[in-house]
Amino acid sequence: MAKLLHLQDYDVTPERGYLTPYNMADIELPPMFRPLVAAARALPGIMLSGRCRRLLERVPEIDMAAHLPGLSDAQYRLLMVHYSFIVQAYVWGEDKPPLMLPRNLAVPYCALAEAIGQFPLLPYSSYTLDNWALHNPAQPVTLDNTYVLQNFLGGVDENWFILVHVEIEAKAGRALAAIPALIHAVETNDMAGVSDGLQTILAAWALILPVFDRMPERCDPYIYYQRVRPYIHGWKGNPALPDGLVYEGVAKYDGQPQSFRGQTGSQSSIVPTMDALLGISHENDPLREFLDELHHYRPPKHRKFIEDVGERSQLRQCIATSGDGRLIGLYNGIVGQVQAFRTRHLEYAASYINRQARGADGNPVDVGTGGTPFMKYLKKHRDESAQHLLPLP
Repeated sequence: MAKLLHLQDYDVTPERGYLTPYNMADIELPPMFRPLVAAARALPGIMLSGRCRRLLERVPEIDMAAHLPGLSDAQYRLLMVHYSFIVQAYVWGEDKPPLMLPRNLAVPYCALAEAIGQFPLLPYSSYTLDNWALHNPAQPVTLDNTYVLQNFLGGVDENWFILVHVEIEAKAGRALAAIPALIHAVETNDMAGVSDGLQTILAAWALILPVFDRMPERCDPYIYYQRVRPYIHGWKGNPALPDGLVYEGVAKYDGQPQSFRGQTGSQSSIVPTMDALLGISHENDPLREFLDELHHYRPPKHRKFIEDVGERSQLRQCIATSGDGRLIGLYNGIVGQVQAFRTRHLEYAASYINRQARGADGNPVDVGTGGTPFMKYLKKHRDESAQHLLPLP
């Protein structure tokens, strides 16, 4: 029998899900990184100066490769947060993006990203999973007990957008934590264990959706589109950087421009994990190809959890052949929650992006930065979730 999956192998916890297990506000970096941290904390003022690049070019080039062996995992993450925001600010902080990232940023950043196993631009993990702290460490991860460590311009809308995602990730922890035992219960034909696991996951999803519903409270669609979204873009499929970005001095790229996808909530691992567990598949289309590509932008251990769950889970077959109306109802309830989450995502994509990006004729634009008609395919993926509901006996 295959061994039980262990959460600690995948950097997942019941209390925080895919969020960092560290209290990031308590992490200290060695003295040589002080100029970097100072520049990162000063970003709101730097970006308003009109000479963002000239100021960030003053950040000293740190011999990252030499210092990496002495750093902890938590320090890796905190450095990735600060460097990622600085790099994005350098690229998007003025009207026209540069063709090259200077070596004082490019060389240490690429060494750090390679050590972590991610691409050298702002990932969801640095934007959200590792970019928060608790007001009261003795209390849980909730909107009223968290704050953002690093931002671009700052302000309510930018911080609220991040923190809503932070609490969603935390609320998903209980669902993720139930998956190893649920898979084991299916493999051992322990139907009581299957029932317990399904109930736990369904209860967790009932807590996730109300948090997602709170996004409009303090994140206005217009402000998001004009003052939050511009700085998280990548440089693949982006008409402003059609050839990508040169990372000066990075030997592995040999002076050739590189194209990477930008930060997006679609890099969150919650829904892909649920799809893997539930056996939800999507027909091939541009959005699926885009999401398959984004899978490689996740932290390596999170990618591995999704892959291992997908390989091991026989949940759908087990429930379908059980003939147990109660188990089928629980399974369908979770599928319905995932569908509801996709529906809310679709609604936000319409209000926060589609309606804000109006074309010359004043009509909403249905094409994302990478050229994907996202509204059409978000609807398609939502509807495909519903097609996986099992018939009741």
